Amino acid sequence: MSSHPSSAPEPTASGPVARGADSDAADPTERGLILEDGPDRGRTGRRALGIAGFAVLAGTYLALVLTQPAGIAEGLGQGVALAAFAGYLAAALLLLAAVLPELPVGTLTLIPVALALNIVLGQFVGSVMVPLYLDSIGTVLVGFLAGRRAGAATGVLGTLVWSLFNPTVLPFAAGAGLIGLLAGTAARFGAVRRIVVAPVAGLLAGVVGGLVAAPVAAFVFGGTSGVGTGALVGAFRAMGDSLLSAVTKQALISDPGDKAVVFLIAALLVHALPGRLTRTFAFVRRHRVLGRRPQPQE
Repeated sequence: MSSHPSSAPEPTASGPVARGADSDAADPTERGLILEDGPDRGRTGRRALGIAGFAVLAGTYLALVLTQPAGIAEGLGQGVALAAFAGYLAAALLLLAAVLPELPVGTLTLIPVALALNIVLGQFVGSVMVPLYLDSIGTVLVGFLAGRRAGAATGVLGTLVWSLFNPTVLPFAAGAGLIGLLAGTAARFGAVRRIVVAPVAGLLAGVVGGLVAAPVAAFVFGGTSGVGTGALVGAFRAMGDSLLSAVTKQALISDPGDKAVVFLIAALLVHALPGRLTRTFAFVRRHRVLGRRPQPQE
């Protein structure tokens, strides 16, 4: 009876089709290193880590603005600088823990490269008579490719590493994280699909970032440390503006233009990358960051 044709299993029910489904589920680019849309038991935990990271970031920023501590720009030998460094580092680690499972291992090298890009450009531009910063290109690039949490973590980590030999940048870590968050948000809602839209998104991000950075520059430092930006603050002060007003005006002049340039450069870099590389990012695929770029046949 077992040899009767009617007793044989249907090949379409449990044969090649089932095996194909299993192989798709086991594809490491879909269910392994990169987490795709769908049920995920760890998603809630990662979201909680991300929320905690942003909460620690905001709390550290508010503590600096409200207490206006002295000595924070004198290096980690000062207790207040060490406390701020620890707070920002905790925030960055929480954000990284929330996003690392979604990043392909082969592209994790992007974050250190982004950190180096931020520091080298920021250090150079800050020493010349240009009222810009250009210290967040790496942060925005990561935000475009890997999303808000990865962008924010890159911004914070870059500032922390930079602060080891330039302590004056430490209090601005929250602002750097905010730019990474805004870059990921802009990419999520289509700002990178058309390159001409990216600088507009950068302009808006610069307004928000400038408003966040101004109280730190005014209350913690009494101005700004950049050569070009410091000249603007001095000019406004000479016209009778209060310190906070002068720094805010400078930020609203420098930051939107700076971020428009940064977002444009980062968008050009993302579009120049090979499609095979950009498709390894779950964030790019999930939110169609680059629009209708041809996808490989599954």
